[in-house]
Amino acid sequence: MRRAVCPGSYDPVTNGHLDIIGRAAGLFDEVVVAVLVNKSKKSLFTVDERLEMLREVTSHWPNVRIDSWHGLLVDYCREHHIGAIVKGLRAVSDFDYELQMAQMNQRLSGVETLFMSTNPLYSFLASSLVKEVATYGGDVSNLLPPKIEQRLLERLSEQS
Repeated sequence: MRRAVCPGSYDPVTNGHLDIIGRAAGLFDEVVVAVLVNKSKKSLFTVDERLEMLREVTSHWPNVRIDSWHGLLVDYCREHHIGAIVKGLRAVSDFDYELQMAQMNQRLSGVETLFMSTNPLYSFLASSLVKEVATYGGDVSNLLPPKIEQRLLERLSEQS
């Protein structure tokens, strides 16, 4: 079975994330979308909320599974017999950092990293940017699935 992981914080999941997940689902028998657990980073949504949202918006792909991890991604890959990491690249600046990570992961474990160029519609898209725009009342409806947009706007209104 060809298995891959799409790691990220997904705070919240965007249409750009879903583009990469869906394309990976077409290439692999199973794709695990793994949510990063980073207790030192302040997130808008809890890990459980992010897992729930991801399950909701990926349910139409039968070969996509949602999980979380804490620690080294290569340890997760080893433990779950995953041979590939799939990462979306928006710009050259992403490549510089991701290449170093890919080379380190390959050295540590033999796990390969595959880079997918982001659909040009989403080349500027980042969860942090979406949150900032939504915080100031900007329209993010074309950047997120409708249910995720609704949850984002509800969360932001709770904080104000």
